[in-house]
Amino acid sequence: MKKSLALAGVALAAALAAQPSAAQDRYGQRPPLVVSPDLTAPWVMQLGRAPGRQLARQPRAEQRQVYYPGRDNAAVDRDALRVMDKPRGQRSALPAPDRQIRTAAIQRPVQPQINPIYLPQVVAYDGPEKPGTIVIDTTKNFLYLVESGGQARRYGVGTGKPGFEWSGTHKVTQKREWPDWRPPAEMIAREKAKGRHLPVHMAGGPENPLGARALYLGSTLYRIHGTNQPWTIGQSVSSGCIRMRNEDVMDLYERVGVGTKVIVI
Repeated sequence: MKKSLALAGVALAAALAAQPSAAQDRYGQRPPLVVSPDLTAPWVMQLGRAPGRQLARQPRAEQRQVYYPGRDNAAVDRDALRVMDKPRGQRSALPAPDRQIRTAAIQRPVQPQINPIYLPQVVAYDGPEKPGTIVIDTTKNFLYLVESGGQARRYGVGTGKPGFEWSGTHKVTQKREWPDWRPPAEMIAREKAKGRHLPVHMAGGPENPLGARALYLGSTLYRIHGTNQPWTIGQSVSSGCIRMRNEDVMDLYERVGVGTKVIVI
């Protein structure tokens, strides 16, 4: 009898040892959960990728180039992008002028591009003017800087709208980088009648209508200047001034000096 009880006890102990207790089940290692690809594929496809492939990194949105006087604009843009790429909690504030550039690049609406025909190029020239002379054709919206060898450097320009056309011969009497803008009283009154109020004075900078450079023509109120509206190049849109892309007027500014002859036809 005693021998039978002992054998039964040994068998019970072996059975209990073979099975872990319920309390220990929660700490045990479980096999990985496997889901059939047939079930997961539709959900993964809705995320815009095939199973097993990584999502492609989206390219950064294109930035409009903004100029700022006296700054290394390329360096400013790189610094701004480095700050924006950091996690929000690790971003440090940019200097005020750099924030202005970054904000302008983000907030400005995308404008139509100019016709490539108005981009700078060297063309043949067989006119009578000497090298170094500027010739402006207001009917075709081109500015020519005559060069030697029977050629000229041609730029696209914006010219006077109907009622503001003019022609004549003058000389460059002043050159200004990032010029201030003081609209004449007649323009202020004319725009006020249309419900638009112009400032009496605007300091030079990226938002200034005169753009990056200005070449003043004789004693007139007219100038060859840059613009913050480059998409208007090739059109008759101004109040008589000759406007160029900022890149182009900066190039012309370096090529001509005070005293340069300017012919407007």
